[in-house]
Amino acid sequence: MSRILLITGSRKGIGRYLAEYYLKKDYVVIGFSRSESDLTHANYKHILLDVADEIAVSKSVRAIFKEYKRIDYLINNAGIASMNHFLLTPLSIVSKVFETNFKGTFNFSREVGKIMSRQKFGRIINFTTVARPLNLEGEAVYAASKSAVETFTRVMAKELGHLGITCNLIGPSPIKTDLIKNIPKNKIDDLIQMQAIPEFSEFKDVSNVTDFFLSDESKMITGQTIYLSGVN
Repeated sequence: MSRILLITGSRKGIGRYLAEYYLKKDYVVIGFSRSESDLTHANYKHILLDVADEIAVSKSVRAIFKEYKRIDYLINNAGIASMNHFLLTPLSIVSKVFETNFKGTFNFSREVGKIMSRQKFGRIINFTTVARPLNLEGEAVYAASKSAVETFTRVMAKELGHLGITCNLIGPSPIKTDLIKNIPKNKIDDLIQMQAIPEFSEFKDVSNVTDFFLSDESKMITGQTIYLSGVN
């Protein structure tokens, strides 16, 4: 029987790559974004919603469970960034970043976690960023939102561990996606030089880690964070 995987932010970037990657592995993938997706596949379903919308998330997760009778995996990939000095950042941007990055992760983790707790099985992967351990200038709000996600995930791992559910984090270093397209090249170059492996990461580096976290053999791996490129 195919495993059921939910991926938020699956229209483009890392989320799109992971959706296509796991479809090739014969998973049933349900993706979410605020815009339509052009990904078509017999085992792919796309749902339009804002991850910060508690009611929409709850209704969608319940409908998915009703249709498929289980949810095995959740990858909370949806995220937005704000690159600006904190003195120049309006509170509206702070709210927007936290709404998507933290509240969205919370909404999906809670609703899917309810189902996984009844199954006594599940894998939840949340996304953080190397901007958090590196304390990058200009990324205070973004890093703070991901710091909240990290703390939430580690506590969640303790609260769900006895139910057969693992909760882990992956922190990609820069990948050539829309998330970094507006960052000055010199800033990205400086960041890459801070890494033990001074290179851009690739999508396959992300799926290498998600494969590890999702595997049945990783039942004892929970509350962990893997940053790419040797950042710690």
